[in-house]
Amino acid sequence: MQYFPPALEQLVEQFARLPGIGRKSAQRLAFFVLSLPDEEAAAFAGAITAAKSSIRCCPVCQNFTEGEGPCSICASPKRDHSVICVVAEAKDVVAMERSREYQGLYHVLHGVISPMNHVGPDDLHVKELVERVAAGQVGEVIMATNPDTEGEATAMYLSRLLKPFQVKVTRLAYGIPVGSHLEYADDATLMRALEGRREM
Repeated sequence: MQYFPPALEQLVEQFARLPGIGRKSAQRLAFFVLSLPDEEAAAFAGAITAAKSSIRCCPVCQNFTEGEGPCSICASPKRDHSVICVVAEAKDVVAMERSREYQGLYHVLHGVISPMNHVGPDDLHVKELVERVAAGQVGEVIMATNPDTEGEATAMYLSRLLKPFQVKVTRLAYGIPVGSHLEYADDATLMRALEGRREM
């Protein structure tokens, strides 16, 4: 039995397709949208269509940008163009930028190698990374993929791929999070923390 009118049911289904949104959350979002004044609902819908039509990948780093040219990070003369930080998703760029420590460029893969999900190197922006490194201006490539199975496999694959170019390939250090206690750290985290220790 259908509880909602078809248009509302369709709206719920569209919200339910979003990552992390279950059926009940989708219903709450749909009801919220219906409660909006017409102008706000139109602005919400307009923001989605405007983003879809104007946002594209930067021709250099594959991060999201507006317009045809490079993104603001790639175009900035203040950034270190000899260092590239490789991340899986565009949202990882935001996380790195929050630290305000990294001053190099980025390369967004838009995913990780995942045979279980039928994602191979050809499905990612690997070719563009190799072309950037092959151009000879890059001195270091930092692998900043997640420390899970797919992230590690992707980092290893890319490091092997970049080896012939005589470029320094590094991996983000892992260890004990700031503010946590050793007794709560798992074995793998403690092992990585020991491997990545440095002189004080």
